[in-house]
Amino acid sequence: MSMQEAKSVQEFWQELVNSSKEIVKTEPALEALMNKLVLSCKSFDQCLARIISSKLASYEVDRQQLFQVCMEAYNDKPSILEDAVADVYAVACRDPASSSLVRILLFLKGPHVLESWRVSQWLWEKGRKDLACFLQSRISDVFSVDIHPAAKLGKGLMLDHATNIVIGETAVVADTVSMLHDVTLGGTGKEQGDRHPKVGKGVMIGAGAKILGNIKIGEGAIVGAGSVVLRDVPAHTTVVGVPARIVGRPQMEMPSLDMDQTLSGCEQQNASDPCPAIKVKQI
Repeated sequence: MSMQEAKSVQEFWQELVNSSKEIVKTEPALEALMNKLVLSCKSFDQCLARIISSKLASYEVDRQQLFQVCMEAYNDKPSILEDAVADVYAVACRDPASSSLVRILLFLKGPHVLESWRVSQWLWEKGRKDLACFLQSRISDVFSVDIHPAAKLGKGLMLDHATNIVIGETAVVADTVSMLHDVTLGGTGKEQGDRHPKVGKGVMIGAGAKILGNIKIGEGAIVGAGSVVLRDVPAHTTVVGVPARIVGRPQMEMPSLDMDQTLSGCEQQNASDPCPAIKVKQI
């Protein structure tokens, strides 16, 4: 499956409906769920609004209220639906464990987080900041992911496992980025203003990486798992460590698509010298 297959929201919706019907035939226990979230909906916007509202509803703000908020967002900004389709296809393309569009959209936290956040961002842009922050709080409570509604995120993103991810208010994440669980795009203290990372297109951020401050992660870079990044990372480089240092270059222009979490170009020779073939460069 390639990103080119995500041609339109309508085509995606039709494939989702067809797949849901097949699931009902083979797994009758899921019939009620498929009918509620997919098959009783007239279009993808209703389906997505039902998924989000069923996940985030509370006693104080019920499912119908959240459904209406989502529908308002989609009617005002249809690109939210296009971004959602791109996010689902991103997972289908990059995650070998996820090949079904239905499973990705209905059962994975990553798309739930992103599509819920996109509604909160719309509310923030409309000046409805209290409701936007309520959604931020509910996303944090339900999914253990905290993304400020004012952050700027692109499309075609994959939040793999999507647990304990934190993205601050002035962070920017470009299109086609992949990040794993426990990633932080945070500040360095109590400073005001533009204080969070800017992540370029095609970047892959490994599990547990902490990127702190108003710094740039260049296009096509890899940030290795567990790294702490405090300075700019040049485009198309691989950084690892605490503090992070350059150890080489990714083999692909956009490593987020390949999801290769090894040190590309390095051959480990012994435990004391994890990357002897490449001279380490401090950043």
